[in-house]
Amino acid sequence: MPDSTLIVVESPAKAKSIQKMLGAGYEVRASKGHVADLPERDLGVDIEADFTPQYEIKKDKQPVVDDLKKAARGKRVLIATDPDREGEAIGWHVARLLGLNPQNPLRVEFHEITPKVVRAAVQQPRPIDQRLVDAQQARRVLDRLVGYQLSPVLSMEFRRRALSAGRVQSVALRLLVEREQEIEAFVPQEYWTIEGQFKSEGQPFKAMLYSVNQERVQSGEKYLITNEAQAQAIVRQAQAIQNYRISSIERRERRRNALPPFITSTLQQAASSRLGWTASRTMRVAQRLYEGVDLPEGTVGLITYMRTDSTRVSQEALTEVRQFIPSHFGSSYLPDKPNIYAGKKAANAQDAHEAIRPTSVTRTPDSIRKYLEDEEFKLYQLIWQRFVASQMTPAIFDQTTVNVTGNELVFRAVGSVLKFDGYLRVYGREEGDDAENLLPPLRENAAASLLSVKPEQHFTEPPPRFTDASLVKVLEEMGIGRPSTYAPTIETLERRNYLERSGKSLKPTPLGREVTGYLVQSFPDVVAYDFTAQLENRLDDIEAGKAAWPKVVREFYEPFLKDYNKVPQKLCPKCGRPLELRVSRFGQFLGCTGYPECKYTERLEIKKEPEPIGETCPSCQQGQLVRRHGRYGAFISCNRYPECTYTRDEAPSTGIECPKCHAGEVVQKTSKRGKPYYRCNNQSCDFLVFDPLVPEKCPICGWNEMAKGRSGKRACSNPSCERYGGPDLKALNERRAEREGKGKAKRKRGEKTTRPSATWADLEPLIAQLGLPSDQAEVARRTQGQQKAVAAVAKELNLPEETALKLFRQAMFKLRMEYGKSKAAREGEGPKVKARAKGKAQKPKPSQPSATWADLERFIGQAGLTAEQSEIARRSKGQQKAVAEVAKAMGKSEEEALKLFRQAMFKLRMEYGKARKETVGA
Repeated sequence: MPDSTLIVVESPAKAKSIQKMLGAGYEVRASKGHVADLPERDLGVDIEADFTPQYEIKKDKQPVVDDLKKAARGKRVLIATDPDREGEAIGWHVARLLGLNPQNPLRVEFHEITPKVVRAAVQQPRPIDQRLVDAQQARRVLDRLVGYQLSPVLSMEFRRRALSAGRVQSVALRLLVEREQEIEAFVPQEYWTIEGQFKSEGQPFKAMLYSVNQERVQSGEKYLITNEAQAQAIVRQAQAIQNYRISSIERRERRRNALPPFITSTLQQAASSRLGWTASRTMRVAQRLYEGVDLPEGTVGLITYMRTDSTRVSQEALTEVRQFIPSHFGSSYLPDKPNIYAGKKAANAQDAHEAIRPTSVTRTPDSIRKYLEDEEFKLYQLIWQRFVASQMTPAIFDQTTVNVTGNELVFRAVGSVLKFDGYLRVYGREEGDDAENLLPPLRENAAASLLSVKPEQHFTEPPPRFTDASLVKVLEEMGIGRPSTYAPTIETLERRNYLERSGKSLKPTPLGREVTGYLVQSFPDVVAYDFTAQLENRLDDIEAGKAAWPKVVREFYEPFLKDYNKVPQKLCPKCGRPLELRVSRFGQFLGCTGYPECKYTERLEIKKEPEPIGETCPSCQQGQLVRRHGRYGAFISCNRYPECTYTRDEAPSTGIECPKCHAGEVVQKTSKRGKPYYRCNNQSCDFLVFDPLVPEKCPICGWNEMAKGRSGKRACSNPSCERYGGPDLKALNERRAEREGKGKAKRKRGEKTTRPSATWADLEPLIAQLGLPSDQAEVARRTQGQQKAVAAVAKELNLPEETALKLFRQAMFKLRMEYGKSKAAREGEGPKVKARAKGKAQKPKPSQPSATWADLERFIGQAGLTAEQSEIARRSKGQQKAVAEVAKAMGKSEEEALKLFRQAMFKLRMEYGKARKETVGA
């Protein structure tokens, strides 16, 4: 048996922690996630061969795989990727790439990263569970079939880049959109409540009107008092009654049981409501707590695995927490038996992991506070409190209900007093818990007098927008997705600009609504709630060995394929064949499927024409203002551009008056890096902040406050105020002034601060020198280097504007590059190369003269050229600009002739270089 063991985990941080625990004889390496996947730009699934996936090593993981192969030589290999479907699949790929048999005992699981658990796990390896791998393969293959085929349809339909669709994300988006539609369609209903102030035997108390003539004031969503006239009539009726009495007093004890320990979804919900965190942030911090933190005792994982849907707790953990509770809180807080929580799922559902809990309850949050970052401490404290509270006794409330009757009117007062805090001692009350309403000692059948009566108007409110917490809860209740999918699903929707955040709320963007509407109409199965939920159940069947994964994929792919085949195709205007979405180094575009016979292409994103806004330009007084759409959004400019360069911001208003000038309002802008910032839209005001303003005013200076992050903290927006919470604007201005001062100094000394741009007079002579292709040269000459002239030249040459623009850009790029080289040569500014040894600049080597046709022609016989390559080289005499004419003379297409020309010239230059004993580029 090998002397040492290689253990492969996913995370480098996890590898570091486990290495410290195992010590000598073990080497721990990280795969850094998936090492193999379906191809990036191909479907990668053989539909005809039972959906066989075609895996390849991910581009950025080839060095990782090579390192793992090298490290595995002569060693025993154990695979300890995360204990879930994804981890099992990653382990399977690692075993396959290392040439290991997955049926051998090489798989170990760490449900918590503690020395005891890790050492025990490596002694009990098992074979890789192929059923888990198959379940992951089924999900991955189906997601690829749907996403790979549906995403291009969306991009072509909406003429936008980077649109995507998927089983879970599209259903989650539909939930957001339908909730928004409910909010918009909601019609507020007016209703009134009536509060009475009473006194009985000298004791004052409040009570709300409960019923009139035995009809309840509110029953569900039905209200008895719906206008002011009714309310005032009942007020007069109540005031007219002389004899009120306490008709009944009901006292009862109410118990509130402890909540179960966290699973993935409830952890995300609690972190959202209590900490204001997104689901993805919660999972990132939980991952760090699971992988390990450096403590005095060593590196230790503080919580168990955080992707789970089980509330199960090990017997060892139960024993520890039941010893901890009475020693720290008293025996009255410990129930007679451990609290056992039943799961919502069937017996065959995923129950592989324990609930999320601290690996040791004796590591209290306060005892390790100084070893944790702030967000790590907050999340660990939440998990620790929830777990300890889950094994404590219920909280007990004394609840009293008092009815006060006067003729046909009944008023009711409800008081709830905490008698014993139980688990609330540790976990505290949830957000929205009712405050205690203390009632005085009252006696049944005692007389009561009405002191005052107050009516109050209300309106029903629409359902609230989803938050991370409520969306995760609904997805879980509907059986859509799995613990590991909730955070990345919300993150993807936000990244695709399908949703936007307003505080904690999630609101669909106009694009998200349009995409959902299209999917509901054209692909109803993809966004059907039952469709996605049933798939999750079928994946569980695969994991349980009850279904073959290709069969499950076919069940869900075939309905999608029927919808997909009904989508009308966009046709090429030249040859009538379908257009398809293609990707180049310049981005996505539409191209004809008949390529290379038909070379028709079309921009994916349709350029928006300037929209007049009906205002005269305030700068030139001649032009009209138009709305243009640029890279960073809409802006206003003069239609006489470039003669008039007037522009102004057009950005969404925050509705807040500028606190500095009080003449403009604060608008939200987006920086080049995509970050929002806020500035005054008054051109003469320089107010600028990087955090959103809120209506509340600073109590010191009266400027608006800013909301700092998701924590809810507030700071002043006034840089002169002691509560200011923004960047140091003074330092920023000083650095800007310093840069400007250096530029002024250079200009004063007569130094050049920037190089002047090349003019057309500089570039035109280089056309012949470069040997530009005839089409590029023609477009460059006719436009004289001016892009604004491309549209007119395209019409003159009978070319599509996109084609002419492409030729123009290619020509100008080559001309400017050549101009730069020639200018550097004239000014003696050769490239400076850093010396490897001491960092000194080396002298540039004199460039070798380019080979002429006379130099190259003599190598045709010895360079191994084909007859066609030789013929084209001779006829063109090594000049690429002559290829078009030679192609016509030889009866070949220009593309084929150009390819032969380049092959010939490459071989000739290589042969010429060998003869001169130097490398000559192609």
